[in-house]
Parts: sequence; structure tokens; C-alpha cells
Amino acid sequence: MTTPEAETPQTEPPAQEPQERAAANERSGSEGRRPEERPEERLEQAVRNAEQALIEYEIAVETFRVEVENFSRLHHQKLGPMYARLDELDAQIAEARAARTGDPEDLRRAHEARARVMPMPAVEELFHDWMDSEGLRPEAAAMLTDQSVRPPQRVRPSDEARKLYRELARKAHPDLADDETERNRRDEFISRVNAAYARGDEALLRELGEEWAAGPVPAERQPSPTEELYARLEWLAQRKELLTVVARELEEGAIGSMLRLAPDDPDRLLDEIAEQLLAEVAEREAELARLLGG
Repeated sequence: MTTPEAETPQTEPPAQEPQERAAANERSGSEGRRPEERPEERLEQAVRNAEQALIEYEIAVETFRVEVENFSRLHHQKLGPMYARLDELDAQIAEARAARTGDPEDLRRAHEARARVMPMPAVEELFHDWMDSEGLRPEAAAMLTDQSVRPPQRVRPSDEARKLYRELARKAHPDLADDETERNRRDEFISRVNAAYARGDEALLRELGEEWAAGPVPAERQPSPTEELYARLEWLAQRKELLTVVARELEEGAIGSMLRLAPDDPDRLLDEIAEQLLAEVAEREAELARLLGG
């Protein structure tokens, strides 16, 4: 015999009103929604990440470009005369050997060696770097009046200049502009920042930092349509490819390759090369003396 409780039918919960069911479904959907289900938001984040990565890469490439340019200038100032002396000695040795042998092949080599020697520049070329709008430069005036010549100015940016430059480049980079007017303003400002950094001018970099801080604040970036975000990512990728080509050319160039041998102390590298060149000059002079004396 069954109990009354077992025979009692179970009652169903009262049916929900349509509005209540809709609210419950909405709550359930919002709680179960995962961030990866919102592609436009992920795309916006990808664009921002790509922009920041490109800015950092541009800063690194520009920093290395300035270092290569400054090292090239120092290399030319310090070692250029030694290279010119070696070329002249090679020409004299070849000419002395050809004069002794009279061999047509030696005569050809002597002619080629002499052709490699830098010809004497014209008068206007000699004075091109000696004069400016105000007349003779101080170095030229010192040479013409037998005064001591000031050594070449060191133009390698200091650590503080590098720090100031990186901060300004991150804040004012044109890629952060949201319209053409703002981009033009940033382009003009960054060009002045680059010029100050190339000269290692810390004071001017600080002034530019104050100028930027006092300037108009760009409007906050608004979410872009999906198709514009994809186009933006494509442009960033193309820009990165171009910068990669520039960086590779800098690194594989003669000066860049030398600079990478001693990035922390390039002056020491120049001194070592100078010692090697002086030894080669001494060897060439001894060989020329043997040819002329024999």
C-alpha cells in the first residue's frame, strides 16, 4: 500500500512572465560572455599594441642612425688623413716600382694607384667648410693665424639626452594623432626634437619637453570601425617592413658594422684602428725608402 505522499503529484513552478524570462536570459548571456567574443575590441587592442611597438622600433632605429652618423663623422675626422696617406704611399710605391722595372703591367698598376688618390680639391671646395654666412669659421681662423686649433666637438648624445629624446618621441609621435591637423603639428615638433637630439642638445630637449607639456592635449582616440582598424594594422605592418630595411642597411654598412664591434666604447675602437693604420703607414714608408734607395 502506497503512502499518500508518494501518490501526491509534484507541482511545477509557476510560469515566468515574458519580461522576466527576457531579463533572466540577458543576465545569463552577460555573465557567460567572454572577452574573446568581442572581435572589434580585440582588434582595437591589437592596433594600439602595434602602434606602441612601431613607435619603440622607430625610436631604436633613429637612435642607432644618429650613433652611426656621429661615429662616421668622428671616423672621418680622426682616420681620414691616415687613409689618404696610405693611398698616397701606395701610389708612390707603385710608381717607384714601375720606374725601376719599366714593365707595362707595373706601369698600369702605378696609373691605377695614382687614380685612387683623392685629387686636390678646387679653391672653392677648400673653403666650403671653412666659411659660413658670418665669414671664416673659428677653426679656419685659428689655422690661418697659427693659433691652436680646437679639437672636433664630440657630438655623441649623452644618456640624459637619450632619455629626454625617448620620452618626447613617445609622447609626441605623429602616429598617435587622430586627425591630419594634429599629425602635422606632431610632425613639425618631432622634426625639431630629432634635430636637437642629433646635436646632443640636452637644454633644447628640455625646452621642447616643456613646450609639449604646455601645448594642446590631443583628443582621446575614439573607437574606429572594424575596416579602418584592419587598414591601420596593414599600414603599421608596412611601416615596420620599411624600418626593418633601414635598420638592416645601417647595421650592414661599413660604419654600422664597426660601431657594433664596440657599442659601449667606440672611441677605443677608433684608437685601435688608428694604431693599425699608423703601423701600415710605417711599413709603406719603409718599403718606399727601400725602393728609392735601392
